[in-house]
Amino acid sequence: MEFSERLKELRKQAHLTQVELASKLGIVQSSYADWERGKKKPTQDNLVKIAQILNVSVDYLVGNLQETSDELDNIELLFRMNSKGLTEEEKRIFKKELIEFMEERKKLFEKGK
Repeated sequence: MEFSERLKELRKQAHLTQVELASKLGIVQSSYADWERGKKKPTQDNLVKIAQILNVSVDYLVGNLQETSDELDNIELLFRMNSKGLTEEEKRIFKKELIEFMEERKKLFEKGK
């Protein structure tokens, strides 16, 4: 999936409009729209801000996690759905524990085959 597609999908999953997300980033909607259309790329600083707003890692946002993307997509989705209202420290712990839990379950399933 291209960055522009992932960005649009994540924004929609967060129930944000382009205007709302652009406002949170301190930019105009037309600049943000260029990113979703794939015409331009955000700066590193804006990538970090987007990742924080959308509750994902920068690596996930830019598509650097391709090898196990299905599993990571699921982890990111579960995390986003269940981490609203947590502090940054609580989110860090929750994400770590979620990944550990999924890895353990996978091992048990593979063992049973």
